[in-house]
Amino acid sequence: MNVDLTPILAFLEGVHPYDNLPRNELERVASSFRRMEYAEGDVIYSYHAPLEGLYLIKRGAVEVTDQNGALVSILGPRNSFGERGLMRDGLAATTAKASAQTVLLMLPAQDFRALSEDTPAFARFFNRSRGGETRTHSIATLKVADLLARDPIACAPETTVTKAAQMMRDQHVSSLGVTGPEGALKGIITVRDLSNKVLAEGRAPDTPVSAVMTPDPVTLTPEGLGTDLLHIMLEHRVGHLPITDHGRFVGMVTQTDLTRFQAVSSAVLIRDVAAASNVAEMALVTAQIPQLLVQLVGGHNAHEVVTRLITDIADAVTRRLLALAEAELGAPPVPYLWLACGSQGRQEQTGVSDQDNCLFLDDAVTEADMVYFRALAKIVSDGLDACGYVYCPGDMMATNPRWCQPVRVWRSYFDGWISKANPEAQMLASVMFDLRAIGGNGASLFTELQAETLTRASKNSIFVAHMIANSLKHAPPLGLLRGFATIRSGEYRNHIDMKHNGVVPVTDLARIYALQARLSVVNTRARLAEAEAAGVLSHSGARDLIEAYDLIASMRLENQAHLVRSGRKPDNYLAPSDLSDFERSHLRDAFVVVRTMQSAAGHGLGAVG
Repeated sequence: MNVDLTPILAFLEGVHPYDNLPRNELERVASSFRRMEYAEGDVIYSYHAPLEGLYLIKRGAVEVTDQNGALVSILGPRNSFGERGLMRDGLAATTAKASAQTVLLMLPAQDFRALSEDTPAFARFFNRSRGGETRTHSIATLKVADLLARDPIACAPETTVTKAAQMMRDQHVSSLGVTGPEGALKGIITVRDLSNKVLAEGRAPDTPVSAVMTPDPVTLTPEGLGTDLLHIMLEHRVGHLPITDHGRFVGMVTQTDLTRFQAVSSAVLIRDVAAASNVAEMALVTAQIPQLLVQLVGGHNAHEVVTRLITDIADAVTRRLLALAEAELGAPPVPYLWLACGSQGRQEQTGVSDQDNCLFLDDAVTEADMVYFRALAKIVSDGLDACGYVYCPGDMMATNPRWCQPVRVWRSYFDGWISKANPEAQMLASVMFDLRAIGGNGASLFTELQAETLTRASKNSIFVAHMIANSLKHAPPLGLLRGFATIRSGEYRNHIDMKHNGVVPVTDLARIYALQARLSVVNTRARLAEAEAAGVLSHSGARDLIEAYDLIASMRLENQAHLVRSGRKPDNYLAPSDLSDFERSHLRDAFVVVRTMQSAAGHGLGAVG
């Protein structure tokens, strides 16, 4: 047991969830912690070893890797680790190693379990198997103003340190703003300041806070973003950041506030995917994607941000499945590359997505080697399906032998599609032009072929003409007069298909522009922007089409979020009757822009705009 609990108490008061414990309980917990020191490179625990307890970083850094040695995360002060193994079977689910001179506080396993049983809020914080509390934003993209959990708590420069400590205790906070006339920020004082500058230095209880505060601290405005907070805290190594509006103190954001908002975020879900030891654990993580969608949409994030963050999770799942497959099958016999096409390839996944993927293999592959890659494809594809990325209805997957081939065969595929003008060739070429590498050990297998294909295809005027014709098959749902052409029968009668008649027409146009300009990017919005920069698309044409696409894609996501909030599964069908007159008018105008651009493309891509 520690004799002097003051430093540990001072530290725990600024760490969630300990900061919410009653004072007597916090003191009891503090007395249970053991202080441990590690040199850089020291192993704290190894995979599958019995865990002594829960670890909390007081100073330094810890590198966490999975059972295959792949990096899971790098943790810093106030981060906890080891809880996953403790809450499962008591054995470490990862390996933890000090990546710098590190000081840890370790809460013994029996104390961790007792606290979890007696304090539900504490248990909820560490139980990552749950869906998480309902959030309304994602830290990285919300405004600082939305992170201010309470009104500003401040004191005057002449306030004594004793009074400041009492204010922190009574308000259950770990810092105060120090303000002058009209709330102008002069500095901040924290629990750590009281410990290090008052108690440790033997200062008198009536010492004014101005003598020990941090003067003129770095600040942010309410209009800043969560990413700004994270960057400043990491760069300046601070756990409290005052927020000012024209110099006036309006609140404080702490690491504890950030922790509360991170129960469900793309970064946390990716971290949990990377740490998963099996498909079932990954499925628990991906089950939280609809809630993430609701949060991101509710936070008024741009549609391309929402879909990128959701796609990042699919990428992480794919790479984790590849790692698990290699762990089961052994090292691959030749270099390979797993690629995604469709919405994952374009980084445009929403709350409902199937899987579209393929395998590029080194030309040295033999028929005997194919047994390995067929098994790898099945493990990954089955895992994706279990995680909610259902099998492709068109069998556009690496499990199909046609899409699991050496590079020389893929080259022949693309050569054949470009030289032929039949509908299947156009369809397949459209899909394959959206390829993006996800994982594997053969990154170079695709880049050279991609450049070759873009050059050959863009020079073939007949192929380009057929691609344009193919892109016009999906028409915006415009009806007569000011109405919409809705689905006439079935489950989605009187609805619009916001995928095939909404975003797909723009996606098809963007692919044509990318082909003309030989652009390697596959994201639709990025293609439109780069096509303008390359001169393939005029400034006015690009502006109109991007604005139309933004509106259509955003309304599609908003409808999916509405369905999730209503307890239904997200889909791509929107009822115009659910929209206001204003929304219907704007949506129809966006569809008009798309149809106009399709018409221009049909009459010659060079004249667009």
